[in-house]
Amino acid sequence: MFITNDVEADDWDRMTLRLAGGESVLSGLWGETDAVRIAVLDAAVSGITVLRLPCPGGHFPSVARHHPVAIRLERAIRDLFGLIPDGTPDARPWLDHGKWEVRHPLSKTSGTELSPAPYMFLPSEGESLHQIPVGPVHAGIIEPGHFRFTANGETVVRLEERLGYVHRGIEGLLAGAGLARGAQVAGRVSGDSTVAYALAFSRAAESACGARVPPRAHYLRALLAELERIANHFGDIGAICNDASFPLIQAHCAVLREEVLRATNSCFGHRLARDCIVPGGLARDLEDGGAAILRRLTATLGSKFARIVEVYDNTASLQDRTGGAGIVKPELARRFGAGGYIGRASGRSFDARRALPFPPYDALAFEVPVLDAGDVNARVWIRIREIEQSLLLLEHVLDTLPSGPVRADVTPGAGEAAVLVEGFRGDILVYLRLDENGCIERCHFRDPSWFQWPLLEAAIEGNIVADFPLCNKSFNCSYSGHDL
Repeated sequence: MFITNDVEADDWDRMTLRLAGGESVLSGLWGETDAVRIAVLDAAVSGITVLRLPCPGGHFPSVARHHPVAIRLERAIRDLFGLIPDGTPDARPWLDHGKWEVRHPLSKTSGTELSPAPYMFLPSEGESLHQIPVGPVHAGIIEPGHFRFTANGETVVRLEERLGYVHRGIEGLLAGAGLARGAQVAGRVSGDSTVAYALAFSRAAESACGARVPPRAHYLRALLAELERIANHFGDIGAICNDASFPLIQAHCAVLREEVLRATNSCFGHRLARDCIVPGGLARDLEDGGAAILRRLTATLGSKFARIVEVYDNTASLQDRTGGAGIVKPELARRFGAGGYIGRASGRSFDARRALPFPPYDALAFEVPVLDAGDVNARVWIRIREIEQSLLLLEHVLDTLPSGPVRADVTPGAGEAAVLVEGFRGDILVYLRLDENGCIERCHFRDPSWFQWPLLEAAIEGNIVADFPLCNKSFNCSYSGHDL
């Protein structure tokens, strides 16, 4: 369900208090040239509620003053649009590192006034504290981000993140684009989630235009989404074990991930299924013999992965590293609305495929694994159980795959929609508004990492510095999906 309307400042404040009281969950907060919008998950309406607050004076009541989860979102709004959150507890820039040619690039009055002041990290007080700066350039082939540790000896007292290095101005690039271009850009927001982002954008476009997608396309979309989930979980499990000095599992997981990518390439023409999902359905059908390839794949993965899980579960030195490290308390996961394996490892069971079911998941049976330990080990086990469920879903989809076309025409026109789609990291929000010509007037993406990165700061407190790579890998938050 999608509800949108203009509200007054008092209504905005009441919604903010509902978020602070845990009655609703913040799903998104973003700016426009003269307004801000907030998306909340509300149990009362079993869906997404989107509210719009006009900001004729360039100010709006801060959500973060009552609900700190919104702090970084508000800082991004100010950087991009110049809209000022009144009463915010943190007015520092977030995406703007002082390197842009203009300030507030998405506002009507963008200009070249002075860059923001030098960035100041939050202070820590106490005896024998020292700081350790890490990044933004890292030793591996990974995206840039800065981590500022304050430690007492080897014990982490505080971690503060500085992101925004991968900002590409995606929302500005989409303004005025057509749906085909929008789907292409969506699939490149975060490369490891190309299926999930393309699916979320396409579903928003179809909802805004009133298009009906053929049943076969729905099932093939689910097949692609589960293949993406499996491949990424294999990569994560291997990387976590490697950072715990057990590269054997990483080697075997890398082989299984490669098998998934090769099968995807054989069946859909691209290892990551890029540009396969488009508004109206799919750009291409399952290749001849594709069903047989995928059935062999599920059988192979099931047997080989079971042996990897047995090794993980019976290696005491590995369990000693992952057990009890990087704990996210269930209350904190609930407060931040953390999705995916991070939320489900800390007792929050939300899964968009189950909570807000969309075809074909509304007709598929599957379980959502949940644990409450909240540590690295729990996040590994959630991934393990999700791989098992995804393999079962692949078999179910192949057994019930309808025949028929895989794409329907989409007649572009004025409309708007907001959708949630479950990616491998968690729920992805897309808000889309089209003008009368069917071109994109406003498109906003919210990656699950927005509500997960802050939890990494909390999870590492009290751990030793050497456990940060392990904790970080168990989160595997997206830089590019967050920075846009």
